[in-house]
Amino acid sequence: MSIKNVRLEVMQFLEKNIDTFVDSYLIPVEKIWQPTDLLPDSQNEIFFEEVKELRELAKDLPYDFWVVLVGDTITEEALPTYESWLMDVEGVNQTEDKGNGWSKWIRNWTGEENRHGDLLNKYLYLSGRVDMREIEMTTQHLINDGFDIGTGRDPYKNFVYTSFQELATYISHNRVSQLAKKYGDNKLSKMCRLIAGDEMRHHMAYSEFVDQIFKVDPSEMMLAFQYMMKQKIVMPAHFLRESGQKISSAFEQFSDSAQRIGVYTASDYVDILRKLVEKWQIDKIEGLTAEAEKARDYLMRLPDRMQKISERLVIPQEPHIFKWVKPALIK
Repeated sequence: MSIKNVRLEVMQFLEKNIDTFVDSYLIPVEKIWQPTDLLPDSQNEIFFEEVKELRELAKDLPYDFWVVLVGDTITEEALPTYESWLMDVEGVNQTEDKGNGWSKWIRNWTGEENRHGDLLNKYLYLSGRVDMREIEMTTQHLINDGFDIGTGRDPYKNFVYTSFQELATYISHNRVSQLAKKYGDNKLSKMCRLIAGDEMRHHMAYSEFVDQIFKVDPSEMMLAFQYMMKQKIVMPAHFLRESGQKISSAFEQFSDSAQRIGVYTASDYVDILRKLVEKWQIDKIEGLTAEAEKARDYLMRLPDRMQKISERLVIPQEPHIFKWVKPALIK
């Protein structure tokens, strides 16, 4: 049987428990928070006073913080690209009636994720500290340009990617929350903390999918894990660009801002890899082929190798001036 057919069989096997996964890792629409719960209420007579308070608190947040918050928002807003990618993964079927269990999972996951961009976009708009038109153009460019995370239609590789990426976004939003609190903006802190909580649940789900695959197809899952780590996990917004530019170094410059304020660093990348190796008990997987054993050895040695590389990285101290965040707006 071909590798493709085996993957399809495994996806169909896991699909039998998809309702359990939905119930365990996602929250019903009526129970989960919505952006309106956290923003000034436009139907309330004190709406303008609440907006004024939001804007006053926003004044104390520094330049790199705004760059990171804008980059995080744009990443969340590019959700249509991510959903369309996942809907094309082998084993996902959205064509028959309402589709199969995997398409149900992706639609429900998308529904939860969609709230993040809505919330952050409205916050940025109300803050008066950023150029919303520039942000909107960057978001549209990012959706237009699409992305290539190197997984193809392979569900094993895709689940490694989402396991890693969801944990990375948890770290980023959680650190932004901590910084907002440090600067006295408890409301923004709460927004980012709630988003981070969603990302952690999503990470737990996707890492559980990988764990289940290791139990039924350990060698191919090990090889997929090795493949993704050899090519490195690229962030969803790696094609980020500002208006009037071709795909450029904007994502790297955004990442420099994140590293300068400690929101997401090269060391965090290594820590996530360590956590996944430990979570999936890579050292204890049995029944591997000779090729998969070599992949395991590679994965076990990789965190220490990458840690040494991360310690040598030099981050520019002067921030890149983005069109989204003009220094004159940051007092």
